[in-house]
Amino acid sequence: MTMTDPIADFLTRIRNGIHAAHETVESPSSNLKAEVARILAEQGYIESWSVAPRGEGKTGDVIVVRLKYTRERHPAISGIQRVSRPGQRTYVDSHHIPKVLGGMGTTIISTSRGVMTGHEARSAGVGGEVLARVW
Repeated sequence: MTMTDPIADFLTRIRNGIHAAHETVESPSSNLKAEVARILAEQGYIESWSVAPRGEGKTGDVIVVRLKYTRERHPAISGIQRVSRPGQRTYVDSHHIPKVLGGMGTTIISTSRGVMTGHEARSAGVGGEVLARVW
């Protein structure tokens, strides 16, 4: 079965894992998902991520994301939302990169220089496709 929006599926798995208080979530691997996971880890929204083989008899790899919680079991991610979708792509230049919660959250952008946060893209003076918002 083909998937029309694998990034939305990846973010939804993370969102559902947080709501169910899981320690880890798995998703089929891709380079773009790995870059999104890298940014989530760098910004402190997840504990860690890794790429692992899928298992016996199955092809491909999976991304294993270790979710982050406080001592009181509150998730580090309050919300995660897909912005640009296959049916409605959202592109911005470096002057119009949206801020999430007045700068308290993170915008994830795919640029010509790779996947980066909105703050990094503003500093580099590049725009691109707005992939997601995290807060």
